[in-house]
Amino acid sequence: MVRKDSESSCSSDDSHQAEDYTLANDAIVTKYGVAAEITNAALKAVIAAVKEGAVVGELCDLGDKFILERTSKLYKKEKGLTKGIAMPTCISVDNCICHFSPLRSEAPVVLKNGQVVKIDLGTHIDGLIATAAHTVVVGASKTNKVTGKIADLIRGTYDALEVAVRSLRPDTQNMDITKNIDRVAAEYGVTPIENMERNNDQKLKRLKSRSTKLMPSTFFFSTGPGKSKDLDTRTTVFKKNESVQYQLKMKASRVFYTELNKVHGPMPFSLRGFEEEVKAKMGVVECEKYGLLSGYPVLYEKEGEFVAQFKATVLVMPNGLLKITGLPLETEVYESEATLKDPELVTIFKSALKPKKKKDAAKKDAPAAAAPAPAKKA
Repeated sequence: MVRKDSESSCSSDDSHQAEDYTLANDAIVTKYGVAAEITNAALKAVIAAVKEGAVVGELCDLGDKFILERTSKLYKKEKGLTKGIAMPTCISVDNCICHFSPLRSEAPVVLKNGQVVKIDLGTHIDGLIATAAHTVVVGASKTNKVTGKIADLIRGTYDALEVAVRSLRPDTQNMDITKNIDRVAAEYGVTPIENMERNNDQKLKRLKSRSTKLMPSTFFFSTGPGKSKDLDTRTTVFKKNESVQYQLKMKASRVFYTELNKVHGPMPFSLRGFEEEVKAKMGVVECEKYGLLSGYPVLYEKEGEFVAQFKATVLVMPNGLLKITGLPLETEVYESEATLKDPELVTIFKSALKPKKKKDAAKKDAPAAAAPAPAKKA
């Protein structure tokens, strides 16, 4: 069984339905903030290690170990509080779209200069999830800048995320947000990955029906046709199907399922995280076959094309939007000849996440200074 929506993280804290788990509770917002801080720090650590000769599997280990080490030191006195990885670190290169977390027994994937690397990971505290993703180019720097279609791709994907985040308003229609994303893609000459765009639309619909307003916005743009396909790369990332019950027959399956329940609970996990890989590969087969687990397939765009991904977690608060994860783009590194020109998109892009108070606006006697170029928005 394959996870149909190809979503790269838990989209909300569905298990928390009590009133205390809404954003009206300061303790909940604090836990989201703690999870977000760890996620952002882990993302920075992995990005710093992306260089020519780096091994993808080792980068996955780096991200996961970082999250586990940081979370292990927190909330020790709160009995029953779970914490740890909300999305195992996935490193997807060039035309690989998402969910690549190779096993240790597989041939190592070594990075080369010029490759487009997508990093996706997440943390949870008490089941409250903060995920993020970022795209970088191996070897790129302020003295070795990225130009051409890859620069267009990365800046276009980043700008699309920023436009979408700033469009999460109560009076904004889902269709309008989707159209805006398509317009951003058109201005940069890139294409949204089809399945991923539908996922965002579904999450926007769910957002309006929940008391806890959590929105992980993730965007995948491509230099190619935007079609995702499964090339039979082994699926290593899975998540429990809480609604499915089945009495496992094989001992290896029962041992595996017991361990994943204890360590990961309802969160996505990678087989890479199990010490005994052979037993994990045996145990997962029956669990997936009978629907106890759903896999996150490794998806690909057309060979020779490139895919970029950016993701941020946003809390929709009564007084505005609180973007708790997601790193700013190093615009000095990516020189694109394209930019946002549509006046409506530029206005959205430049808008503040939280609306300014009236008294602050009244203090402005002089005209506002010119806003920075869209791609430099954090």
